[in-house]
Amino acid sequence: MTSRTVTLLDVARAAGVSKSTVSDALQGSGRVAEATRERVRAVAEELGYRPNSAARRLRRSSTGAIGLHLPQTATRLDYYMNLAFGAVARAQEEGLDVVLLAPAGVAGGASGRVASRVDGLLVIDPEVGDSAVPGLLDAGVPVVTGERYLGPAAAPSGAVICDNAASLTALLDHVTERGARHPAVLAPAGTSAWATALRATAASWGQEHGVAVALRTVPFAATPQEAEETTLALLRTDPAVDAVICAPDGAAPGVLRAAATAGRTVGTVSVRTAGGATSGRTIGGATSGRTAGSTTSGRTIGGTTSGHTAGSTTPGRTGEAGTHPRTPLLVASCVDGTATRSAEPPVTAVDLRPAAYGRACAELLCDILAGRTAPDTVRRHAWALETRASTTPPC
Repeated sequence: MTSRTVTLLDVARAAGVSKSTVSDALQGSGRVAEATRERVRAVAEELGYRPNSAARRLRRSSTGAIGLHLPQTATRLDYYMNLAFGAVARAQEEGLDVVLLAPAGVAGGASGRVASRVDGLLVIDPEVGDSAVPGLLDAGVPVVTGERYLGPAAAPSGAVICDNAASLTALLDHVTERGARHPAVLAPAGTSAWATALRATAASWGQEHGVAVALRTVPFAATPQEAEETTLALLRTDPAVDAVICAPDGAAPGVLRAAATAGRTVGTVSVRTAGGATSGRTIGGATSGRTAGSTTSGRTIGGTTSGHTAGSTTPGRTGEAGTHPRTPLLVASCVDGTATRSAEPPVTAVDLRPAAYGRACAELLCDILAGRTAPDTVRRHAWALETRASTTPPC
């Protein structure tokens, strides 16, 4: 078909599908099976089909905006606010505004109205139980999800994902390397990919290592009080627990309060001398270290460990402050933020780099909208393990 312009109808006839299916397949929208999508693209390429950009603009003028859908609990969590700021910053570089979608405004059959207001959608941490998500994924505009959607619906145009199993594995490995023998995980409830991966990983890690991981489920956006109550009940019924990994953003201070109430020292009982702050970072997969001064630090990114130890304190059950009758408790968090950094002691945590994550999600959507990236692209986002005083090893 080189003597004339190849049309959508030509591609549809050659692929044996409808014209609307061809349109959806080439734009990465609609409910099109992956095999059909690939066949249509192959036929279009073979025939030399080129989209008529002028006609596309007439059919649907650009709104100059993209939509952002967050979990309903997002308004009180630092993680999602930082993620939103990152997405806005990247969209503005592309000349696009970001419309924050209220949950009530996209429920039921409102997806058509949403699609008329935006050029594309960002759907972050989609829950299977969120009634708005299927409509958003089938809204007729390109959609990028932050993490995978585990429910039955149209496939998104792209996704940006973290290796959440690896991040919890790194935390469990870290606390056991620091002396813990009976760790516990306060895992989030819900049906997001993040929550599902953490619960599954806690169980599989314990089986693989022959360690009894005490698993407790808390709300997806558990408050410090909810984390405190769950931890107190855990320590009273299972006093052998010597490490608690708290998943929800901002809830770790509740674990620290529970430890104090239960008479459990977090990390170490020794008295620090001058310059005894703790911090640190592990990056990549290489390990490095140094000793000097009187601090401990280290950071891990995507499964790497780098750290430095400096200091004259002796962690453990006894120290210059006297003898404590109970086993110290190591505390860590699956999400880093203001609450973990400013806690006393500062809490070891996974830095999910939310601003960079929001930026990556917006960048993928912008690339798809501009034709710089094909639909169905999946990109990976790196996390980092920040080690702090809450996991100073016991003797």
